[in-house]
Amino acid sequence: MKYTTIKEHHLYNKTFQKGKRYSGRYLSVFVLRDWAAKRLMKEHPEKRYYNRIGLSVTKKVGGAVQRSRVKRILRAGYRAVEPELKTGFLIVISPREGILSAKSTDIERELSRGFSKLEMLRRKEEARTEQGDRKEGEAP
Repeated sequence: MKYTTIKEHHLYNKTFQKGKRYSGRYLSVFVLRDWAAKRLMKEHPEKRYYNRIGLSVTKKVGGAVQRSRVKRILRAGYRAVEPELKTGFLIVISPREGILSAKSTDIERELSRGFSKLEMLRRKEEARTEQGDRKEGEAP
């Protein structure tokens, strides 16, 4: 699945400076409410809110091959956590130096821990209404 990415440098800076932050062993997560979310929702073909994600991988992590590998691992971890997330936010994920020894399951676990600390995970009721408005006792 293709993700909508953060393309403007000022949005990265704003998310780093004003957003809520979680720092873990392998990565840091920055989250900020996206004020353009309503406009983007109207332009989206499915008319749904969505998150814009940015990956900030520095040269401290390693060379180009290592940085590309880290981006793939981060995307895989985010892909696993994404269905549980609230929408309408800017999310920037910045890996730390020890990430090269991590697997995508470690990253997935750390992302879910970080998003729960940042109060980004949807409650079960919200997730149910997102999948479809079914009445109680109605067959799927």
